[in-house]
Amino acid sequence: MKFLFPKFNKIGMPLLGAAAVALFVLQNRHKLRKRVRIAEERYLENGSVALAALPALRFALLPAMYGAAQKANKHNFGLLPRLGAPKWVKYTLGFALLDYTNYLWHILLHKLPWLWRFHNVHHVDMDLDLSTAWRFHIGENIASVPYRSFMAAFIGVPAPLVLFYEVIFEGCTAFHHSNWRLPFWVERRLCQVVVTPRMHGIHHSIVAQETNSNFSVIFSFWDRLHSTLRLNIPQDAITIGVPSYRNPAEQSPMRLFLMPFDEPRPWKLPSGKIPARNEDMPVTKTHLLP
Repeated sequence: MKFLFPKFNKIGMPLLGAAAVALFVLQNRHKLRKRVRIAEERYLENGSVALAALPALRFALLPAMYGAAQKANKHNFGLLPRLGAPKWVKYTLGFALLDYTNYLWHILLHKLPWLWRFHNVHHVDMDLDLSTAWRFHIGENIASVPYRSFMAAFIGVPAPLVLFYEVIFEGCTAFHHSNWRLPFWVERRLCQVVVTPRMHGIHHSIVAQETNSNFSVIFSFWDRLHSTLRLNIPQDAITIGVPSYRNPAEQSPMRLFLMPFDEPRPWKLPSGKIPARNEDMPVTKTHLLP
């Protein structure tokens, strides 16, 4: 199995690093949501989780996806080789289908209890910013390896496309998790095509109906296609996190690592109240709805 990807290392990773620096500066100069917790505490927690999880992406997921695609290409296996289409069509359609399968994977993370145990580590963050984009439990990243590798082979994507897609995937994940307040008119139009910070902020709400919406990663039209899109919640009305995890003391690096192995908690606030939203709210200029 191939582990060394010179172009990804020399081009992709520096581009992602530059994007992260730019987003960090922009989110601090133009804040979208007010912070709930001390930034340095969260950076330590999120950085600790990422330190364990990110190597699994680079040294397990990426080689596995590339290897699966390469083997499928060699044996002319998968959906795309059967089309007999030009190369540019295969690359374009392959990119879109990879993104669609990640939309489906995100839904599975929320719907399957054993996967949610791991994904919950990402959602219990009480603030949402660039550091949250890397706060994924190593167990979740490892669990994604067989699914995403199989999908790369099943689609029959050209192996080099796997590397290109992963750079865009990681960059978009960083973008829509950031706390960057874009001009509203820009984001209102942008979210018609790609996932934006305000759109993804709704997904991190403590209201269950909102958490179970906006599952897309790059292109937002997957949520439109499956009626899981929600754009009618203004950012100042959102409380970020999971209702049953409101104690910052429970979010130490060790507690976050062990969290998937604890008994799951019901979707309730410590007071016992279930967060809800008035579904009859009038649409205002603070909504992303066109």
